[in-house]
Amino acid sequence: MSVLAMFRPGMRAYLIPLVGGIALVVSAFLPWIVIDEVALTGFPDVLALWVIGLGALAATLATLSMITRKNSRHPLFLIGLASLGIMFLSWRIMPSSINRRVLSRVQAIAIVENTDPITPPQALVGSGIYLGLAAASAIVAFGFTIVVRRAARPYAVADPNDDV
Repeated sequence: MSVLAMFRPGMRAYLIPLVGGIALVVSAFLPWIVIDEVALTGFPDVLALWVIGLGALAATLATLSMITRKNSRHPLFLIGLASLGIMFLSWRIMPSSINRRVLSRVQAIAIVENTDPITPPQALVGSGIYLGLAAASAIVAFGFTIVVRRAARPYAVADPNDDV
């Protein structure tokens, strides 16, 4: 089986979760939080490890679907929902959590040195979280097509031999 056989009509749509899965993996190595021009990547964090695993799983399922011509939209939908949840919570929780940790550190240093505390820099969301949100949203949207897809025959075919 050649690589070109993977790109037959009907299976090209699986390029969306394939690229989305790869983008999820890449997003874990990009800056998730930026504090005063210092970038903190997501990778050493447990959430980033989950994102890497879910992204690799999405890319693997999409590739296998293209090779075997089997539908894997249900698992891709669940993978996309899990990764979207992780990325959304990271987007909402991580900056405020980091801000509290920086404030605590600044106050502790001021107490030890017996000086006035300085105003700590604010933690901002980095590009990795935005890329992860976009990639997870694309995987969810692709998987959601199984829910909204129209049936081939919405009504039963009338048998001409039936008496009416």
